Amino acid sequence: MSVFLSSLKKSGHLDQIHLTLCNIGSRKVGVNDDYASQGWGIFAPHLTIYGFDADADACDAANADLEARQVNWTEKHIPLALGNSVGESTLYVTQHPMCSSLYPPNEPYLARFAGLPELVNLDFTIGIETTTLDSFCQKEGINEIDFLQIDVQGAELQVLEGASWILERSILAVQVEVEFSSLYLNQPLFADVDTFLRQQDFTLFDLSNAYRLRARSPIQSSVHPGQLLWADAYYFRDLIREDISTSLKTPEQILKLACIADIMNFPDYALELLEYLTLQYGTDSCYNFANNILESLAQFPELVQPGLDSLPIVASIRDYI
Repeated sequence: MSVFLSSLKKSGHLDQIHLTLCNIGSRKVGVNDDYASQGWGIFAPHLTIYGFDADADACDAANADLEARQVNWTEKHIPLALGNSVGESTLYVTQHPMCSSLYPPNEPYLARFAGLPELVNLDFTIGIETTTLDSFCQKEGINEIDFLQIDVQGAELQVLEGASWILERSILAVQVEVEFSSLYLNQPLFADVDTFLRQQDFTLFDLSNAYRLRARSPIQSSVHPGQLLWADAYYFRDLIREDISTSLKTPEQILKLACIADIMNFPDYALELLEYLTLQYGTDSCYNFANNILESLAQFPELVQPGLDSLPIVASIRDYI
C-alpha cells in the first residue's frame, strides 16, 4: 500500500507527470496481474500501459476486458514475442501456457520438485517471430518508458539486451523474474541478469523469493521452506547519488522515481527522494513536498504520539512547510 501517493494526488502533484509502464509477459492470470488493481490507476488519466505477450488470445482477452471496463487511461496489449533480436525462434509451450518460454524446460530437473512438472513440462513447440523492445519503441515513436516489468520464463536477459536503448534513455525501475537454478535448459540465471542491470546503473533493492520442496520428501524444515528457485527482483535507479551523471537526473524524473518506489512498497526510498526534491528544488511549488511528507507521516500513530517535530526528516523540511 502506498504511503505518499494519496496526498500527492490531492495536492495536484501527480498531474504534472505522466507515467508509462511496460509489462512483458503480460498474460493476466489473476487480479494481481492487472496494474490498476495494484494501485497504478491513481495516475490516471496520465497513465499509459503497454503489455506484450506471445499469446495473441491472451492479448485479445486483455484488450476486450479493458474496453468493457471503459478505463480512463491508455492501455493496450500487443501480441509480440520480445527478445534480443529480430528474427525467428521457437516457443516451447508448456502444460500451463503461463510457463511457456523461448528455452526448453529442463524436465529431469523439474521432476525433482513438487508441483512443477504439471506446470512447466513441454506440451508442444511452435515457430514464432521475435523482435526487440527497442525496435518496437523506435517504430512506434515511443521515447519514454518509466517502469519495466519482465516475466518471460528464463528469457528475461534476452529482453533486457533488446531494450538497451530505452533502458538508458528513460527507464527508472525494473521488476524482473529471475531464476537461481536452470528450470529451462541453457537459460541465463540471476547472476547474469543482475550483472547486466548493474552495468546499466540499476541497484537491486529486494527479492520476492519462491521456494519448492523436493517431490520425494514427506518432511519440511521450519527454517528453510525448500530450495530457492526463482524470485521477482526489484531494481531502481539512484538519481540522487552525488557521483552519478545522467540526463535522467531531473526533478521530474526523480519525482517519477519516488512515485514508483511508493507504489511498489518502498516508502523509505520514496521519502528520501521527496525530501531531496524539497531541499534542492523546494522554492518551486511543483517540487515542494513538505506538506505531503507531514500529512503522510501523520497516518502513523506511533510517529504522531511522540510528535512529528521530533523526527529529523521533519526538522530538515521545516522551512518549506
